[in-house]
Amino acid sequence: MSGDDDSNGWQLTESDPGVFTELLKTLGVPLIVDDLYSLDPESLAALQPLHALIFLFKWIPTTSSSSTSSGGDYDSEFPGFFAHQVVNNACATLAVMNAIGNIPSLPTGPQLGDLLSFSNGMDPQTRGLVITSADWLREAHNALSPPSAISLDGLGLPRKTEDAYHFVVYLPVMGALYELDGLKPYAVRHGSYEQGGEGWVKKAREAIEARINTYPAGALEFSLLALRDDPLPTLQAQIQQLESTGNAAAAAEAHAILANEHGKRERWAFENSLRRYNHVGLVHALLVALAKGGKLGQTQEKARAVMKERIERRKARGEDMEEE
Repeated sequence: MSGDDDSNGWQLTESDPGVFTELLKTLGVPLIVDDLYSLDPESLAALQPLHALIFLFKWIPTTSSSSTSSGGDYDSEFPGFFAHQVVNNACATLAVMNAIGNIPSLPTGPQLGDLLSFSNGMDPQTRGLVITSADWLREAHNALSPPSAISLDGLGLPRKTEDAYHFVVYLPVMGALYELDGLKPYAVRHGSYEQGGEGWVKKAREAIEARINTYPAGALEFSLLALRDDPLPTLQAQIQQLESTGNAAAAAEAHAILANEHGKRERWAFENSLRRYNHVGLVHALLVALAKGGKLGQTQEKARAVMKERIERRKARGEDMEEE
C-alpha cells in the first residue's frame, strides 16, 4: 500500500513488468515478470511455467480484522515464507519477496540469500521489519521509482486524500493456493488444487476473478502481473534444435518470438532509464518553446486524442478480463 507517512524512505513503485524484472535482476533471481491482460487458459498457458501472480488493486480499509475480505481462510500455521508490510510504499518489493521466498531451490544473489537465511524462522511481523530495514533492498526498490518531480510542501495547500493501491501475491505452496497479503495477519488459503490440467493457476483464476467482480463494471482499479521463468534460454535452445533438424518453418516462428522478447527487454531498459532522471526542466522548456511558436494548443489536442485512445484500450482490456 502506498502513502506519504511512515514510509521510512521507501518510494512509490509502478505496476510495470520492466520495473519488477529489473528488481529481480538486481536480486540475482533468474525470473522475469510479464503483464497479463486476460485470465483465459490460453494466455496463462503461454507463460508457463508460472511461479506466482502479482495482483494490484485499489485498497479499501475494512472494519473487521477477522475477515479475509477476499475469500479463502486464514492459515495461522502457514508453512512457507510470509512477511508483514510494516512501512508504506514497500508493498511492491514485499510482494516480490513473499513470492520468491516460497519458490524452492531458486537461485539468488548473495545479499538476498543472506537476508532470506537470516529471516528464516521469524514471525511475519519481525520478518517484515528485517526486510524493510535492509538499506540495499530499499535502494534497489527506490532506484526504479519515478522521481518526485514537484513538491508542494510548505505552500499551505490543503492535503487531499489519494486512493491507495496495494500488491498481493497468489502462488502454490504445499499443494494449495495461497494469497500473501502483507497487510493481513496471516496467509490466506484458497484451498487445494488439482495436480493435472492447469493446476494451481485454475484456482488462482477463480480467486482473482472473485475479487475483480467486487468492483463496479468497467473499473480499471487493478492490474495483474505474472512471475515466470525467463523464456530466452529455452527459446535459444529450441531454435538450435529446430535448425539442426531442418525445421525451417518452426525455427522462423521461434526466431520471431525471440525477437519480440528482445524488443520487450530493450523497451524495459529504456523506460527504466527514464525513471532514473527528473525531466521537469526539459518538459518546461518544451512547453515554453511550443507556446512561443503558437503550437501549444495544437499539441494539447493531439495529446488529448492519444490519452483518450489509451484509456479506451485499457477499458477494452479490463472488459476482456471480466468476461473470461
